[in-house]
Parts: sequence; structure tokens; C-alpha cells
Amino acid sequence: MRAFIFQALAAISLLSTTSARLPIDRRQTSVDSYITTQSPISKAGILANIGDSGSKDGGAKSGVVIASPSTSDPDYLYTWTRDSALVYKLLIDQYTQGRDTSLGAGIDAWVASQGRIQQVTNPSGSVSTGGLGEAKYHIDETAFTGGWGRPQRDGPALRATSIITYANYLLANNQNSKVTGTLWPILKLDLDYVAANWNKTGFDLWEEVNGSSYFTTAVQHRALREGATLATALGDSTRATTYTTQAANVLCFLQSYWSPSQAYAYANINVNNGRSQLDANTILTSIHTFDPNAGCDATTFQPCSDRALAGHYAVVNSFRGSLYPINSAIAAGHGVAVGRYKEDSYYGGHPWYLCTFAAAEQLYAALYQWNKLGSIPVTSVSLPFFKQFLSSAVAGSYASGSTQYQTITTAVKAYADEFIAVNALYTPSNGGLAEQYDRTTGTPKSARDLTWSYAAAITAFERRAGIVPAPWGASGLVAPSTCQTGGGGGGGTTVAVTFSVTATTVWGESIYLTGSLSQLSNWDPNNALALSADSYPQWKITVNLPASTTFQYKFIRKYNGATTWESDPNRSFTTPSSGTYTINDSWR
Repeated sequence: MRAFIFQALAAISLLSTTSARLPIDRRQTSVDSYITTQSPISKAGILANIGDSGSKDGGAKSGVVIASPSTSDPDYLYTWTRDSALVYKLLIDQYTQGRDTSLGAGIDAWVASQGRIQQVTNPSGSVSTGGLGEAKYHIDETAFTGGWGRPQRDGPALRATSIITYANYLLANNQNSKVTGTLWPILKLDLDYVAANWNKTGFDLWEEVNGSSYFTTAVQHRALREGATLATALGDSTRATTYTTQAANVLCFLQSYWSPSQAYAYANINVNNGRSQLDANTILTSIHTFDPNAGCDATTFQPCSDRALAGHYAVVNSFRGSLYPINSAIAAGHGVAVGRYKEDSYYGGHPWYLCTFAAAEQLYAALYQWNKLGSIPVTSVSLPFFKQFLSSAVAGSYASGSTQYQTITTAVKAYADEFIAVNALYTPSNGGLAEQYDRTTGTPKSARDLTWSYAAAITAFERRAGIVPAPWGASGLVAPSTCQTGGGGGGGTTVAVTFSVTATTVWGESIYLTGSLSQLSNWDPNNALALSADSYPQWKITVNLPASTTFQYKFIRKYNGATTWESDPNRSFTTPSSGTYTINDSWR
């Protein structure tokens, strides 16, 4: 089978000067064959990594999902809240939709494990003082106390979404007491944490960038929407109101990531890390907030929305050319190996199986939506994406009976399959999926048997087959015109304040901002906000601050581990009651 796939990929790579595509029957046959073989291997790979009966669980406690059996170079024998929640979202979907009814006991064991882990005091705090933002634990459910990127605020939201899916199933099957007695106590902790902390910075899903993460914000919004619906069903009207209020605020903030000038969503904001902000983070966001009832909604960045497709186009194209030698001969408009972001240097910066599967999965989800809608909406934002497949495409709508609709859907399906075929080419003969594969040779790299890689394979295969998750309430949402902040359901109107300071720096030196508000990190230089040097020597950042509020602030320099504060006195400003404002300062 792999020899046949290699021939198919070789044919794709030869198309460096033409837009012709590989004959569909050859490509589809190879991908179908790979999926038939790889699906059971991936499912077995997941179950092998779950304690306490998995063949590769490393001695993990019951219900604990290990990231990988790898214990060195790198050591991934830990459990991550994010990874385990995403893996169990797949397993819970399979169980609740009747595709694998044997998973019930394992789901209960995972829920119980998460309930215990929530109570573990760790470097991020206790269960009531921020500890839910801790990213990883030892596989015996004890705290990991080494240095790490803390906090990571996507975990509680992702865990809540997975458990809510299970809770909805139980309620529909008259198991209310299990929901109220077992699930809801766990869910309340996670959802309350999200409601109170969504407007605070933290580390992204790659555990590298301390700022505001698009992925985190989007999954927090989803969790709060689902949480509000469940709270209403359980009669907890106070929490339902809180979650609904904060969900609207999060949705408003989510729009801040979209860059009209770049035509893609920034992976991270409120940070200056020298990156383009083109990141598979945004593709993963699209597939993990996919709502089959939401159509091509751009407000929630649904997979077939113009924003999500424009982002897919930009992110995938950032991996073309010489960045990855294995992609260098593959023409534009064809599937390639996809990594995290083009500036990546972790283990040398290579393609990731899960990112490449995600690129395919978003397209399969888009195809599902177009079929359900009976048309393909095209805007000026998404037009470059569609011109890959139909050079005569224009903004408008192509009905399902049109030749343009047929041309586009056939080509997009072929395009999605090419991403699968790329991964297939670099999957070893035993079907084991590592974290990455070498950008030059395609040899698997980094952690072996990565649980998330196996889950990503299966979700992509399911979307290709038209199997989709349950809707979560994204349909018809409208982002508020004025964003509000403040956890726990409170908070007043905010105004967007741009801080601009003129400061000359040496290479490697950066300017940061901190001050007397929580949005300015409460004078904590370790969590100060990084300003952008795009307009050097003017350094800028825009922060949403409470309206009609007086505060103090200062700029600081960071260079080679040293922090230098501006001279006294503290700067002071009172925000206006509405609108926006720019503060122009010079370093002193």
C-alpha cells in the first residue's frame, strides 16, 4: 500500500508547473486503503495509552491518558489536560453516537480521574486559586512541579466540552442523577474558572507563547455556551446567566484576532514574539469548534467560513517551498506536510502528523457544510482559496446544481485527500504515529505513539466519511458591538487603549508594559505585555481596559534576562467612557 501511495505522491510532486491534479481514482484508492489500515491501528494506539489497562500506559492510574510512552528525547510520559480532553472528546463522540458502545467504562474512569486531578494543588495554585490552569501532571495524578509554561487556560474549557457531551447523552437517556451527582460538580469548577479567567493571558497550546491565544479563546467561548445550556437544563439559573454573559464577552474578544489586512486570524495577540502569527493553531481551532448546524458562520470561524478558509490558505502556503524539503517539489494548490508554524525550532522544526491531518479535516468539514447548505458561499476574503481550484471563481454563491459547485467540491475533496496521502507516505509500516516527521527525510521524530496524533487521524477519517460531532450552539450567534470584561459575570464596558512609546533598542531587546490593572498584569514584570515593534522605533500594543477608570502604568525593557524599568514617577491615565484612545509616550 505505501508503495502505491509513494507513486501517487511522486506524481503530485511532479506537478510543479501545472494546476492539473492527480487522477481521482488513483489518489482516492490509495487514501481509502490507508484509512482502512490505519483506523484500527490508531484506535488501538489510543487505548494502549490509557491507564490502567493500556499496553503502553507506563503504569498510569485508571483513566489517565498519557501523551506518549516516550520517556526520553523527549519525555512525554505525563498527562496533559488538553490532550486527554481532545482524545476523550473523540471517544465520547464514538460512544454517544453508537459507533463504539464498549467505551462507557473507560469514559467513567477518565471522568473520575479528572475529578481527582482537579483537586491536586500544583504550582499554578489550588482548585480555588488558579490550579485548574495547570497543564500537565504525573501519570499517578500528582503535581508536576518543574519549570513549565504556566498557566494554560484551554484545558478546563476543553475538558468541560468533552464532559458536557457525555452529560447531554446521559440526560437524554434518563441518567440525570449521574449528571448532577458526578459530572456537574466537575463541570462547575471548570466552567467557573473559564468564566472568571478568560480575559487573562496564559500560554498557548504549544506551551511557548504567553499572551492571548486564538485557540484558547475560541474553545473557552464554546465551553461557556455549552455550559450555559446545560446549567439551564439542570436548573442552575445563576450559572446559566453568568456563562451566557461571559460567552458573549468572549465571542466579542474572539473577533480581535482577525486581521483584515493580512486576511487571516492571528494565532496569538497581546504578545510580540517576532512571528508572522501564521500557525496551525487556527486550523485546529476551526475543527475543534466545528458546529454542523452553524453553516459557514464567520463570527465563530466555522470551517467553511471565509475567514477560516482564508486562514487555511495562508497557513498551508506558509509551509510550501524550501522550508520543508519534502514539500519543495509539490506545486501550489496541492496538499503538503504541515507543521505548527514556519518559525518553529522545536526538535529542528518539522511537520506534525496532527497538523497535517487537521488541514484535511477542516476541508472535509467544509465539504459537509456545503453539501448541507446546498451551495458554496464565496467572498472577497475567501476568493484566493477558491481560485486554487477554479480560476474563474468570483465572489457570490455557487448552487449545488452548478458546474462550478461540482468542480470546486471535487477539487477540494482531492485536495483534502492529498494531506492524508502525505501523512500516509511518512507513516511507518507498523502504523505508529509519532509527534513529527523529518522535514527532509520524512522519518518519524520526537515522541513516539503520540496519543493526539492517533486521535487526529481518526477525526479526520470520520469527517471524510461524513461523520460529524453534535452541534453546540454556534448557529446564529452575533458578537456584541461593545466588548465587556470582568470574570464571574460582572464587569463594565471596556475601551480599546493603544499604548505607543518611542524607544530605541539594541538587537534582541524588547519593550513591555505593566500597570495597576489586572489587564496590565498588576505590576508583575514576569507577565508584562510585550509591545509590537512593527512601527519601530514606536512600540505599540492595544489593550481592552475598563471604561472611566484611572490607573497607573510603566514601560519596561527586557534584554538578556535583565529587566529595566522606566524612571519614576509612574505614568497615569483615565480611560474614556467609550470609544478608543491612543496614548503616545516616549521612553524615560
